[in-house]
Parts: sequence; structure tokens; C-alpha cells
Amino acid sequence: MKVLHVIPSVSPVRGGPSQALLDIVKALLDRGIHAEVVTTNDNGVDLLDIPLCQLTEYQQVPIRFFPRVSPPITTLREFAASSQLTTWLWQNISEYDLLHIHALFSYPCTTAMVIARLKKVPYLVRPLGLLCTWSLQQSAWKKQIYLDLIERANLNHSQALEFTTLQEQREAAPLALKPPSFILPFSVSVPTPIPDARQLLRQRLQIPADEPIILFMSRLHYKKGLDYLISALGAIKNQRFTFVLAGSGSPDYESQIEAQLLAVGISDRTHRVGFVQGEMKELLLQGSDIFALTSHSESFGLAVLEAIAAGLAIVITPGVPLAPVVEQYQLGCITALETATIARSLQKCLEDLNNCQQTKQRRDRARQLILKQYSWGSIASNLSEVYKSILNKEPLPNFD
Repeated sequence: MKVLHVIPSVSPVRGGPSQALLDIVKALLDRGIHAEVVTTNDNGVDLLDIPLCQLTEYQQVPIRFFPRVSPPITTLREFAASSQLTTWLWQNISEYDLLHIHALFSYPCTTAMVIARLKKVPYLVRPLGLLCTWSLQQSAWKKQIYLDLIERANLNHSQALEFTTLQEQREAAPLALKPPSFILPFSVSVPTPIPDARQLLRQRLQIPADEPIILFMSRLHYKKGLDYLISALGAIKNQRFTFVLAGSGSPDYESQIEAQLLAVGISDRTHRVGFVQGEMKELLLQGSDIFALTSHSESFGLAVLEAIAAGLAIVITPGVPLAPVVEQYQLGCITALETATIARSLQKCLEDLNNCQQTKQRRDRARQLILKQYSWGSIASNLSEVYKSILNKEPLPNFD
């Protein structure tokens, strides 16, 4: 079986879905499936420094990168157009048994689906939350035109739609798309413990050894509801805590965030560490106490799952589809997207940190959850069954 994965970008600055694709492909390769990725050299406002138009090993994954057109207009740049990618797809797409499309409303994905239809190569689509209500409401008329003229036909000709949560599947239902769908969540690995992570992080931040740390770690974007979180932190600034803000975004939005931190009076207790990965990312996850993501909408919320795996108390909104899991396993607080409610949830989590037995029990529940339901091995095994069903023209397996 030879599967080609198509995604606009695998750059770390594009967040969880891009990283998750790399993990998916590595897990598929471990199961003997010939999997490759085709993408652009997109890196946000920049470009990845990577060999182009050839098969390259990138983070242990075979990937072909093609040059992205880079006009000064953000919307056009993020569309990730690439004529070389188009040419390669047209000449080579028939060599693959199946295409797996990751994302919508982007040049690489739209082009790949159109060419696959013309060449009669089957494909499935992972929308990455772009069919959810909140997402479709952003630039609504543009997306509606794009959907009606191009993307609906592409979606309806796919062999399956892959959603990461039941919530994402339900929000796409009003579109009445024809293909069958299935649900496969993202996964993470239980992290290798960093000895004395709490002490090391506080030493690096130059704060007291017993200072509680509230962590936000995600792309800096309006969608993430960071303005609500900062307002809530300002409302409890009489409590002891340090706020760590990890992530990057557009210069304009980052300036707005900086101004709000000053306005609510928590700039002096906020550490902005920018985009993080590798050792620093793990240190933040293992050394912090509370993870907060007050998003308007998420397709899944991979950063939340990483925080659960690290044993942090979780504060999230219903717009994060992992909210029912957090509630069921008593891993933190689900809060409405409003300042006062978020503030109360943060206060409760800060107070609960004083109960060592309760904290240990929460971390034990989190570990068992990750091992039982969110391992890459089980996800890759299920995905390979989907591929076989599509190629054999059989009904999709049921993973309930």
C-alpha cells in the first residue's frame, strides 16, 4: 500500500495538526505502510530552509517540499500556492494507491483533490476543524463561495471524512456531505520524566521555588481566546502565580497581547517565551501546574492532550473538544468563555494545588487515560484498517 499525505505546511509554527501528521506517518511506516508527505516550504511569514522538489527525510519522515508563493498579502501567502507542486502532483499522483488530505481551503489540498478526481485516485480528507461552525463563520462569505464552487465537490468525491472528535463530526453534519465519516483522535506519548523539572523551570524563570505556574502554550491567534484568559488573570492578580505565555503569532496580534498584559497589570509576572519545542517545551509542560486554553473553537486541541499527559491541571472552554474527557476524568475545569467564569476556574485550580493527594490522583488518572485511549500505535492501526476498507471498497470500520 502506497499512501501520499498532502498538507499545506509541516512547519512547527502551524501548530498541532502539522506535528501530528509527522507522528501519524512515522507510526504508519512502523506498520509497513509506504507513506510519504507532499507539502510546501511554508514557515509562517518565513520559508523553511529545506531542499526543494526532491524526497527529503524531515524529522524521520519522507517529505517532498515545494516552493510556496510568498506575496506580501497575508491571506494570499497562507493560501500556499505552488506551481511546482501542481506539476509534480499531475505527473506522479497515479503512482499512489491512496491520498490522505489534511486541511481544506488551501492550494495544495484543493489542487491535490482536483487532480485525484481527474486521475481517478481515491482519497480521504481530514478537515482539521475547518468545517466547524466557528471556523466557517470567519471570512464567511469567502469560505461559502470557495465551498460552493470548489471544495464541496472535492469533499463529496472523497471516499471518507476523518474527524478527530464527535463534536467536530457533529458540527460538519449540517453541510450534508455525502461521504461516510469516522473519528480518530490525535495521540501523544507519555513523556520521559525530566528530573526536578519544577525546580529547573523556576530557576530558569527566576521565580520562587513554590510559585504556581499557569501555562498557555499554543499559536497566538484570536481563535484561542487569549484575551479572555488575560482578563481573567488580571481579575485574580492578588493570587500568587506566574503566567507563562508560550507561542507566536502575527506581529500585530502579539502587540495587542502585550498591551493587554500591561493594561490588566500582569505584565510583570508574565514570561513570554515565544514558540517552543523540544527540551524547553517538555520543561514547560512538566514544570508547570495549570494549563489554560480558553479557545472559541478547536478541531481537537493537541496541546491540551500533551498537558494532560504531563499531569497538569486543565482549564479549557467547551470550544475545545477534549472538554468532555477532562470533565469525565476530573482533570480540571471546564469554563464558559467569559472573564469571571475563567477567573473562578483558575482560582479553584490554584487552591486545589495545595491538596497533594488530590493532585497525585489526578495525575494517575491522566496517565491511564493516555495509555488506554491516545497511543499512536492504536491510531495508526485503526487508520490502516480505514485505508484497506477504502481500497477494497468495503464499509468503513467502526471504532466506537
